[in-house]
Amino acid sequence: MRMKKALIGLSLLCMIVPGIAKSADSVAENNRSNIVANWKFTKQHVKSGSIDKGNLIIEDTSKHGNDLELVTIGDPASPELKDMIQWSEEDYHDQEKVDSLEFANYENAPSGRYFKTKKGSPINSEEFDKGFTIEAVFKLPSDSKNAMGLFSRQGQAADLNKMEGEKKILSALTVSSDQKIHWTSHPSNLNYNVSNWSRSLNADEWYHLAVVNDGDTTTLTLNGVSDYGKSEKVIGIAAVKGKGWNIGASEWGNKFNALFKGNIQQIRIANKALTEKEWLVQDARDDEPFEGSNKALPFLTNKKNYNFLFVPDTQKYSSQNPEIFNSQMNWISNNTKKNNIIMNTFVGDIVDSDSEKQWQNSLGAISHLDKKEIPYLMAAGNHDYADGDPFLTHYGPQRFLNKKYYKGSSHSGYSSYAITKAGSYEYLILIVDMKNLHKDLEWSKKVLDQHKDKPTILVSHDIIFPKIKDDKTIAVESSNGRVIWDELVKDHNQVFMTVNGHYYGIAHRVKQNSAGNDVIQMLVNYQTNYRGGNGWLRLVEFDEKKNVLLFRTYSPFVDEMSKKEKSYIDYKFLTGENNSFKLDWDFKKRFNFKAEKSNSPGVSD
Repeated sequence: MRMKKALIGLSLLCMIVPGIAKSADSVAENNRSNIVANWKFTKQHVKSGSIDKGNLIIEDTSKHGNDLELVTIGDPASPELKDMIQWSEEDYHDQEKVDSLEFANYENAPSGRYFKTKKGSPINSEEFDKGFTIEAVFKLPSDSKNAMGLFSRQGQAADLNKMEGEKKILSALTVSSDQKIHWTSHPSNLNYNVSNWSRSLNADEWYHLAVVNDGDTTTLTLNGVSDYGKSEKVIGIAAVKGKGWNIGASEWGNKFNALFKGNIQQIRIANKALTEKEWLVQDARDDEPFEGSNKALPFLTNKKNYNFLFVPDTQKYSSQNPEIFNSQMNWISNNTKKNNIIMNTFVGDIVDSDSEKQWQNSLGAISHLDKKEIPYLMAAGNHDYADGDPFLTHYGPQRFLNKKYYKGSSHSGYSSYAITKAGSYEYLILIVDMKNLHKDLEWSKKVLDQHKDKPTILVSHDIIFPKIKDDKTIAVESSNGRVIWDELVKDHNQVFMTVNGHYYGIAHRVKQNSAGNDVIQMLVNYQTNYRGGNGWLRLVEFDEKKNVLLFRTYSPFVDEMSKKEKSYIDYKFLTGENNSFKLDWDFKKRFNFKAEKSNSPGVSD
């Protein structure tokens, strides 16, 4: 559990009153008129009532009269009701005299509990036209996996005749099923809702969240990191007359649809954009951010070595951070020859959804490679499939026909392959499509059968996924991965590596094929992490002289940042065990395919 040095010092010097941060509260005291509501979910701030009697009132410490009252829904006689909200000794700073409220609501429970602002509370009619800051200090439970509501405005947009976007909600701060924070709100100046997202949260970890609107745009910051920048121009938070706010619940069509599970320590609302120095928690950090380095590390340890580069899922860049996509592609286009990168391969999910803007964002970035004739291949992911096959329209066979390394595609158009010379070998890179896996199996087998003498890297969007076992990450085969192994890898000795994305996380393993030879399997996908991936790329350096493969994870986006711009999560190289590793690799022995001759010069559809 974290404990900030500044808070320790303050405790020793002036025996602070327990809370999130005395310094932050003193700032609020100096600017109390801007703090609209301040709810501390501790026993010390119970105004009246109790949990047991179901009549608990939490005081608004801003003194503006926005007290919260406990609400019970479902069966009031349910024996589970007493456990739905309880006092907890846990808090953000692990202070002895501070507690929080633990919510134990779960989906389809016979009863549940949350809080709402009392009728007539001033905040119920506040529309925040000059800006706002919504802060929350909370923790998700260890078994967190469902969507849930943290904070929401009662009512729906349809009640205000706002019929575009999500008309059945008004404003909500929620946790999605994949554990991302989602702030969505119908502002006063638009007829549709505008959203901000965070990266995925870790279970059983405390977070400080700040949603800040400066009267023009909104930014969501989680533990000091704004993952997806600012929103479009939005003013205020629309309100329905007579409606209030919920804490620990969200609504859909004026009905509750998700209650909170986890701990809440404090929620505070201001009617202006507070600076970071005015936030409840300064210098908030994740408990276990990625390990990394900003030292200058070489991409080639020997000038005769060469690299294969893999581009993890880019969907969040296409949808929300196109500047990161452009940074990646600019670096690849300017450094492929310098670092002897033989092939750049996309593992799929180029876009997040079938949006023309997202496709254009991806095209704008990837066009840098075409302009400088940089070699690349592309796999499609589940987010790339849509009516009309937009992936094929933009990245189908016609895009690659004039590229010398490109050798053909399957009848579906989604699977393809390339052959390229590197070091002592001719390598084959085989793209096997996820959606058309079974349809393209025979074509893929034919390609492999006709190129048995070429070391092969097989790329598909869905092969292995990460699983935690005994506190370690292991790689597990998916159902698609099992088909790929059984049909395309196990008995095709030339396939020495598979690479995929799709599943959240990173993992790798070495598995033996039917001939008893090693096959490296690697998952690279950072989309749920900082800024949708923070620009990280995976490079594999082939060192034939030393018989090793060197795996690196590098972000040109971070590398371009100034020292002042970098936050605690910004590393140009990641150094954890699944991000930076070395494998011994006897090239001559593993790639000894003399008895396995090709049957024909090539295959296409």
